[in-house]
Amino acid sequence: MNHDRFKPAAGDLRTRVFQIIFESDTPLAKGFDIALIGAILASVLVVMLESVPQLEAAHGEGFRLFEWGFTLLFTAELAIRLYCLERPWHYLKSFYGVIDLIAILPTWLALVVPGAQSLVVVRLLRTLRIFRVLRLMEFVGEGRLLIGALVRSSHQIFLFLFTVFMLVTIFASLMYLIEPAEAGFTSIPTAIYWAVVTLTTVGYGDITPVTPLGQAISVMVMLIGYSIIAVPTGVFSAEVIRSIRADRYSEEACPGCGHDRHEKNARYCLKCGTWLDEETPDPREASNDRSSSNEPSDDTPTDEKTPRE
Repeated sequence: MNHDRFKPAAGDLRTRVFQIIFESDTPLAKGFDIALIGAILASVLVVMLESVPQLEAAHGEGFRLFEWGFTLLFTAELAIRLYCLERPWHYLKSFYGVIDLIAILPTWLALVVPGAQSLVVVRLLRTLRIFRVLRLMEFVGEGRLLIGALVRSSHQIFLFLFTVFMLVTIFASLMYLIEPAEAGFTSIPTAIYWAVVTLTTVGYGDITPVTPLGQAISVMVMLIGYSIIAVPTGVFSAEVIRSIRADRYSEEACPGCGHDRHEKNARYCLKCGTWLDEETPDPREASNDRSSSNEPSDDTPTDEKTPRE
């Protein structure tokens, strides 16, 4: 999360609180983030345990007390965040501001709407702050690279999924006509479910063909699944490799030999050693010009002393 657009309000106390809550470059700030993440995970664990009927019957009152304690804690934390900001409304409109607000609303809504406290699991989203604690934000660039590759390969992946959908529909319709209802093929949508499970080679076994023709079609569907399951992986991998090369290499051709596979920070051609930046002079030529200009020529007068008469 980029905090550059958030500024602390005037005052030494607010500035100090801002550095502790919104920064992670001091031991106290790191400790605050780690404690906050621990509280978030603990609150989610409480909600998960409360959903178990046996535990809820035995410790329901304790779970509710814990949940209210976490809610009051997160409410106070959000209030402190807004207190130390120059423009609190900007934080509330940000991604983390919305998540912080959603994290405390379910329990308060439980006072009016029974069962709303189960929505507290959205607090898991707030654990994204661990990237600030562990200094992992440098991996955001790699994440953007993967997302970009996925977007660029979306057309091929969509075409692949559309082809798979057609195959699944055709095989499902055939199985619905061939297999009896007693085998589980009671409708075409149910047969589509079977075809997807079979094509992906999952094989739950809840619906199985009983006729020889149906079993032969099942074998065909499984073999097709093994054949095409690597197609989207290959398309995506090719886009990732292309993105890595695009980020690392430049397509600018060398003015000397025309080679166009240079690293972006390369200054000289890998093949012929030509200076690549045509907008600036070659430092080697400039140094040669300076050295040649310092050499004395034949017409330059010398300071030789004349012999004494």
